[in-house]
Amino acid sequence: MIDLQYSKKAFENYLNDYDRKNEKIMLKIVHTYGVMECSKKIAEDMKLPAEDCELAQLIGLLHDIGRFEQIKRFDSFEPGTMGHAAYGAQLLFGPEKRLIRCFVEEDKWDEIIKTAIGHHSDYCLKGITNKRELMHAQIIRDADKLDNCRVKLETAIEILLGVTAEQVGMSEITPEVMRQFKNHKSILLETRKTKMDYWISYLAYFYDINFKATYESIRDNHYVDKIIGRIPYTNPDTGKQMEQIRNEMNLYIQNAIKENGNYK
Repeated sequence: MIDLQYSKKAFENYLNDYDRKNEKIMLKIVHTYGVMECSKKIAEDMKLPAEDCELAQLIGLLHDIGRFEQIKRFDSFEPGTMGHAAYGAQLLFGPEKRLIRCFVEEDKWDEIIKTAIGHHSDYCLKGITNKRELMHAQIIRDADKLDNCRVKLETAIEILLGVTAEQVGMSEITPEVMRQFKNHKSILLETRKTKMDYWISYLAYFYDINFKATYESIRDNHYVDKIIGRIPYTNPDTGKQMEQIRNEMNLYIQNAIKENGNYK
């Protein structure tokens, strides 16, 4: 079995190289433990064996390990500065696999951990043929999105987007981003032009959810309404579009819960 207390202590030691007073670093530390808890809940809801429940939590603990170096080097979360998921997998599983052994002594789960972390921020999952690796890649993606809902509600807009909430609400949603949303697709990062495009992309994450329990949590916590309600839409056209988005997203989630059975 996996000693999660040992893994947490190793993670705290790893963080000694980073400035905990930095707001972005602290955001990611809190997010890490939030994702770990969400991973546990999803795995338990799926009634997975204890080993897989622990493995899901370990992946949650390590999924954003690449973010800390990204913030230290670039003071940014932007994907153009660093591919944090691929970097994190490389960091853990370099040629001698020294860093991953700091968190878990056994190597029997290495490929699952590496695959899940390396693919957790992909636009979509593809090319993973091993069923267990795919399952854990899906769990971490759902858990990451769930805790990111909390992040989008608790973190200052200035930290998330670099401008005030009022400035976000004054901007437009570009037609290409709106088209992707209406086609029930996640937003391609390179197509985001305005701050509203970024805000829409956080909602469009919900089109890429894998498990019924995740959709139920999104519904029960009213995340769609709360995220939309965080911004004052002083641009009237944007306000009208956001009401359309609210209705469409909530309906999509209701239908997904009805249609999406438990993972098998």
